[in-house]
Amino acid sequence: MPAQPDSQNQGKDQLIHRFALRPHPEGGYYRETHRDAARVSREGAGNLATHAASTAIYYLLCDNAYSAWHRIRSDEVWHFYSGCALNVHVLEEDGSLTTHRLGNALADDDAVFQAVVKAGCWFAAERSDPDGFSLVGCTVAPGFEFGEFELANADSLLASHPRHAALIARLAPAPQR
Repeated sequence: MPAQPDSQNQGKDQLIHRFALRPHPEGGYYRETHRDAARVSREGAGNLATHAASTAIYYLLCDNAYSAWHRIRSDEVWHFYSGCALNVHVLEEDGSLTTHRLGNALADDDAVFQAVVKAGCWFAAERSDPDGFSLVGCTVAPGFEFGEFELANADSLLASHPRHAALIARLAPAPQR
């Protein structure tokens, strides 16, 4: 069994190096690990486009990073790998909030190994331990395309979901420079 890192920072650096991760626009680090060669057709913006049938990534949250509010046009399955639990917050179509605790379900009765975020829902994620790290994976079908990724406008999201204002504000995207 490999030696455990001495500190969270050393562990983060080892994970970034080992899995060749790079910064993600919503926060944290990622690397695409799979893009299906099979293609599917999907209508979007008034025309028909083809996409990979599915895609998968590694995703690491550490330091002060969180996954800011965003949405995509496909279902996304989150998978837990290592570290502390990750709270995946989803604003449902009816305005309610669902929080999936993604973590080691064998050690934490409140955790699940996998969670699904339905297409078109606004969602964000944060670590349960601010001093820890979370290494997870995400699988998207039809496959993820950055052109279908929408980072939230915090003011618009606050206006449409006022019951969840504190959480929305805490996980709002950083202002664009």
